[in-house]
Amino acid sequence: MNQSQCIGKVYLVGAGPGDPGLITVKGKVLLEMADVVVYDALVSPEILAMINPQAEKIDAGKRRGRHSLLQSDTTKLLIKKARQHPIIVRLKGGDPFVFGRGGEEMEDLVAAGVAVEVVPGITSGIAAPAYAGIPVTHRNYSSSVTFITGHEAAGKYRPQVNWGAIAQSSETIVIYMGIHNLGQIIPQLKEGGLKGDTDIALIRWGTTPQQEELYGTLDDILYKVEAHNFEAPAIAIIGQVVQFKNQLGNEK
Repeated sequence: MNQSQCIGKVYLVGAGPGDPGLITVKGKVLLEMADVVVYDALVSPEILAMINPQAEKIDAGKRRGRHSLLQSDTTKLLIKKARQHPIIVRLKGGDPFVFGRGGEEMEDLVAAGVAVEVVPGITSGIAAPAYAGIPVTHRNYSSSVTFITGHEAAGKYRPQVNWGAIAQSSETIVIYMGIHNLGQIIPQLKEGGLKGDTDIALIRWGTTPQQEELYGTLDDILYKVEAHNFEAPAIAIIGQVVQFKNQLGNEK
């Protein structure tokens, strides 16, 4: 199939981390103009309310234990809609290219001859810590930050993350989708050289009115997670920068 056989363009739009004020102006304009919007589970209701009332809205959301559409079905749907309509928005939480499978969707769409444009979004790995008063870098404490997924895909390009190497090479570690695997991740970080009293913050529903924060150390955070029944979706921030939580009065 060549490009001329498609009448539409697919826009891979980042919805941002949750706060509707953090979607880009371009992303908002595209939602208002869209003929079809295919959106993910973590996109806030306030952002969904920005969608053109005449647009077809399709929930392709994925959460732990629930998949509205398989990834392959989502891509096929986007290709089909691009043959029928001018403006298709694929609305993804955070940024499309940061643990959002946007790269995979772009590959498949381009291979099918579909025009694609990427509209970046603010990722939760920087936004949620910022709302908690935690800078992921700081000239006096952290000149490096690693963003990493704690939930790897089966059959991926390598068997597992080298957590020991991450522990030795980065002063701030931000883990996406890792709360259910902290019991396996933390021992590997400690084996890699991080001390048990290293600070860790868990932030749930970041940048929304429901934002919750849980603070501890690598030694005690698993007990606190259980005691507070702290669940996904959440990110983890590990390193000295977590100490800045007190400066905005957000300590819990």
